[in-house]
Amino acid sequence: MLSFLDRIRGVLYGTAFGDAIGATIEKLSHDQIVDKFGRIETLDSPWYKSEWPASMRNNRQRGYGIVTDDTLMTIALTNIYRNTERHLDAWDMADGMVKEIAFKDTYIPEMGREDRLIERLFYPEKWIFQRHSLANCEPREGGVGNMINCGAAMYIAPIGIVNACNPRAAYNEAIDFASGHQASYGLEAAGVLAACVAMAFKPNVTIDDIVEAALSLAKDGTRMAIYDMCEKARMLKNRKDDHVLVVKEFQKSISPYSPMGDDVNRSIDNVGNPSNYYTPSRLGSIEELPFALAYAVLHEGDFRRTIIDGVNSGRDTDSIGVMAGVILGAMHGDSYITEEEKDLLKDKNRIPFDQLAIEFSRTAKSIIMKDFKFEESRRNNVERIF
Repeated sequence: MLSFLDRIRGVLYGTAFGDAIGATIEKLSHDQIVDKFGRIETLDSPWYKSEWPASMRNNRQRGYGIVTDDTLMTIALTNIYRNTERHLDAWDMADGMVKEIAFKDTYIPEMGREDRLIERLFYPEKWIFQRHSLANCEPREGGVGNMINCGAAMYIAPIGIVNACNPRAAYNEAIDFASGHQASYGLEAAGVLAACVAMAFKPNVTIDDIVEAALSLAKDGTRMAIYDMCEKARMLKNRKDDHVLVVKEFQKSISPYSPMGDDVNRSIDNVGNPSNYYTPSRLGSIEELPFALAYAVLHEGDFRRTIIDGVNSGRDTDSIGVMAGVILGAMHGDSYITEEEKDLLKDKNRIPFDQLAIEFSRTAKSIIMKDFKFEESRRNNVERIF
């Protein structure tokens, strides 16, 4: 049987594995991936921008195991837990996360140097600093006004870990914490992904169990998108090797909830044009979580096939890889990633994943044991007043 530490290693390595593979083709459409690479299947893959002039790629590097902000923000969240040794809320976003991204030097693999993480972050994640440190907002309102995207969901997995086997508690804590960063369906996705990770810690869990837990908690467009995508995946199981067909059908299923399609690159031509992209909506959903769950259903929880097919579907490929990686990493542990791949991820990114897993497992166990003691005390008190 998998240990608690095995599953935490699975989450951390799963984050980095899905992130690093997906990062090589992020923002390419499925057709562009096929035209340029055919298919990306290993960490030993180049970034599609690798031959561009440095100025055109913002002096960044990717490929061959290099991770992005998805992994670095996930580690930042584990650091907040280790510093507080308790459950988190929006005030910890305003305090702990601001310190992690804006006041602490971190090695940033894409930049090849130590710097403040905020120098690497996309605008919706820089928003955390602007809203809490500069605007001094009410912490629970930190996500209001932000671009709605997957930015909170991409790093929320540690909340699932500290609420292992309790998806509702994970959902509630993720919503409370991430309200300081995201709103609308961006916030909802963070809650649901944390719940999926928590559910994935249950012994003998199946991917159908995880989807059922997600649907029991998800609201509005997020719930509808997950349901439609996973139903489509079940319909396509006997055609799962026809990836062109699967991508076409999955993109058709997500389009009512995520209207931008392949139009994920911002250009001057789009400036001033009205759209429903990235705006609050009860009927909207991010794409990445439904895609990750749908591919997991299609491949019955297979770690590699889910991640590889997921990233090769295009668009926000690194976050699709991360979300599949954390769910299936919690479910299967780290055994599906080879020692060579682990060494590459550690060396390229200067991240001691095994040591981080050991240290975070101690923190998570401590928090969970406090929960057990509290519940025992609560049960005793309730029995006295009934």
